[in-house]
Amino acid sequence: MRGLRQIKLLPAREQVASALRKAILSKELQEGENITLDGIASQLGVSITPVREAFQILARDGIIKLRPNKGAVVLGINKKFIRDHYETRAILESAAVAKVCRENVDISDIVNAYEEAKAALELKDYKEYSNYNQAFHMAIWAAADNEKIKSLLSSMWNGLSIGRAVTEEDYAQLSINEHKELMEAISKRDEEKAKKLMYDHIIRSMENILTRFD
Repeated sequence: MRGLRQIKLLPAREQVASALRKAILSKELQEGENITLDGIASQLGVSITPVREAFQILARDGIIKLRPNKGAVVLGINKKFIRDHYETRAILESAAVAKVCRENVDISDIVNAYEEAKAALELKDYKEYSNYNQAFHMAIWAAADNEKIKSLLSSMWNGLSIGRAVTEEDYAQLSINEHKELMEAISKRDEEKAKKLMYDHIIRSMENILTRFD
């Protein structure tokens, strides 16, 4: 058995914000729909505190509008919002991975997250794959050692960007294939290739989620 290493995930408030952001971007939560602290806490199996903090994060993003003592209402999301969101992520994440390659930092946590993700996918454990996918990206942000970039990306995370015509299995396989290419470029410290691969990876996610708005 391989030695297990701790996988780092987002704090609870950002995990909740990520789940809600994904539901809103994918239109599982519709414009005008009311959401409550108790309801979301129950659905996600968490306490009310991280849900309240997540609501504040999403309100700052303009995704929901807070209603005093009543939770929040989902605001409209359009294609421009989606493009702005993913283009910003693409710029920041490609800059982070380039910095990792350029500064020749320790990449063991990145390698570990990638290997665990691959193992989860082989077992068809898509929930665990989603966690390790998150861990892979977070390990890159952490290795880049820029707290501002890490904070911004943490606040924008929205999980797997599954489009209308793509199954969870197909999406995960596409994702791990792209991570494999990224991992090879990072291992070789190929800054320009890693930067381009990451940028294309995030933009491809954007195109996937935009299929839900066609």
